Amino acid sequence: MNRQAQAAVLFLIGAALLHAGFTNLYLRYVKAGLQPLLLLSGVVLIVAALATAWYEWRRARLEKANAETHDEAHPTDEAHADHVHREPRISWLLVLPLFALILVAPPALGSYSAVRTGTALMKPYGLSKLPASDPLTIGLVDYASRAVYDHGHSLGTRQLKVTGFIALDKSGAPYLVRMALNCCAADAQPVKIALTGKIPPVLQPDTWLEVTGTYSPRQTKDPINNGPIPYFQVSLAKPVPTPKDPYDESWNQ
Repeated sequence: MNRQAQAAVLFLIGAALLHAGFTNLYLRYVKAGLQPLLLLSGVVLIVAALATAWYEWRRARLEKANAETHDEAHPTDEAHADHVHREPRISWLLVLPLFALILVAPPALGSYSAVRTGTALMKPYGLSKLPASDPLTIGLVDYASRAVYDHGHSLGTRQLKVTGFIALDKSGAPYLVRMALNCCAADAQPVKIALTGKIPPVLQPDTWLEVTGTYSPRQTKDPINNGPIPYFQVSLAKPVPTPKDPYDESWNQ
């Protein structure tokens, strides 16, 4: 590509980053905390594209002025045709992924990945004090951490609300899952809790549920990596829309 084409591609990439950063689209790729860096990257790329385009426009004007001066100084010289090497048009196919980024929002990782990957529950550095509300809305990873490593002491018998998507193992046993990430969707891994109690008779994988219930001391092992999976005693379950941010970022906090 020539410099004008490179500037155009840089501009499109920057515009795509800004589009993703100002909408919820970026949450399908990176964690929410990286939004400022994403927006900054988009601005830098657009500025670089505009600077490149201005530099090329200025250089072309200088070359044209120099050529006119040379022609006036040497009117008898024969003009020599410049050999312009045109770039292959196929190189413009490089911009197609950019339009895909802008126009197509990829689905978040779901049950297909969850049932093929072992639970990624990690022992937390510490557990913060929970609010006094009852029922208490708690993140799935936070519940799993307290159920396994705190043995439910900080949960007690309080009514809890947890949201996640459904994944079914080979036997049909339901898990409520959130994909936890450190940085971006490429490193997302599932954290699972098993459900017991008043579970809906028909569950579809990837359906998002809000379950209300209490801590259960039961635990099982993930057949993939033998990791701990705590249970949750369900008293009420209802489908909910996919949340704005489908990933759980409390994993590494």
